[in-house]
Amino acid sequence: MPSQSGARRTKAVSTRNATFQYWETLLGNRTKRNRAGEMIVQGVRPINLVLESTLQVRAVLITHTNGRSRWASDTIAAAERAGATPYLVAPELMIELGEKGDEPPELLLVVGIPDDDLLRLPTPDDALYVALDRPASPGNIGSIVRSVDALGGHGVIVTGHAADPYDPQALRASTGSGLMTPTVRLPSIRPALEWAQQLRAEGVNLQIVGTDEDATDDVWDVDLTGPTLIVTGNEHSGMSAAWKQACDVLTRIPMTGHASSLNAANATAAILYEATRQRASLAFESRKLLHPDPK
Repeated sequence: MPSQSGARRTKAVSTRNATFQYWETLLGNRTKRNRAGEMIVQGVRPINLVLESTLQVRAVLITHTNGRSRWASDTIAAAERAGATPYLVAPELMIELGEKGDEPPELLLVVGIPDDDLLRLPTPDDALYVALDRPASPGNIGSIVRSVDALGGHGVIVTGHAADPYDPQALRASTGSGLMTPTVRLPSIRPALEWAQQLRAEGVNLQIVGTDEDATDDVWDVDLTGPTLIVTGNEHSGMSAAWKQACDVLTRIPMTGHASSLNAANATAAILYEATRQRASLAFESRKLLHPDPK
């Protein structure tokens, strides 16, 4: 390890000891992961994003090899500066933790899970959120969070008995967006509705738009230019009655083929794209009014 002011002593893990078994639980045991408040972050882009964020880096796990890339050396140093405890882990153990075939990753991070606090969600004038009602697939959650990040959204709410957005599968599907997009897990719909009511009381004209294949309003006929919370239901049973009742409008994506609906992640991405399209169009028209073409 590089010698530097404040660097911590490197600890070695060469057997399947209690420390290694603890890291295994962070990957595969949701209850223990959430009780510990920690997750393992894998991959170059997600690791880089963590170190650029305000997330707490608690440990850096390093492959026990002779050679190391410049990226790994710089990243290890950055993680230590951020307060991470370094661990030198035997290659065969890193392969298990890396979950990616026969080669050990150069490094992994153990990162603190953010608090499930709705105050973490920003409230800009063009606020755009997604609420997921009891999603069952970690991969779908990760894909949706990635779409929210890519298409200008400001946060995700996961309500009810649901898959975990900090499951390794969800984090991989988000390609790092799950670490940067504020995501709040709630045990039920109630605190989400109380939060929406509070925003409205503060003057934010938030509309709740539910996705439903039986809705009568096509998505391009719904005004998505104002503050909007898009609700996506469970992959198999759709939205709960409570969420449907809370919606100001229900919308659908018109289908022209044999399929009656899209996968939850694809449907959410399509509606987010329509919101982005409408907002870009509105901004373009506003600029034309402010700066008319002299011709």
